[in-house]
Amino acid sequence: MPNINQQKKRVRSAARQRLENLRYRSTAKTLAKRLEAAVTAGDKNQVETERLALERWLDRSVAKGALHRNTAARRKAQAARLVSAGKR
Repeated sequence: MPNINQQKKRVRSAARQRLENLRYRSTAKTLAKRLEAAVTAGDKNQVETERLALERWLDRSVAKGALHRNTAARRKAQAARLVSAGKR
């Protein structure tokens, strides 16, 4: 346990940041699952809507520092591959 005031503050702020990063990561996974379900259902409008929502969320999480940019790029590429496989 820290006994310096600044370190106590860092522990509190790190806990807040950890929860915020968890929210970004968790929502990205949820959006990816929704996209996969839409592709399986075959609804083209829903697929495009879900893909755009996922890409926007990934870009936002990179900007906030919750995800690494290469991780977001990989997940966007996986989503694009999923969508193109569903169009066949």
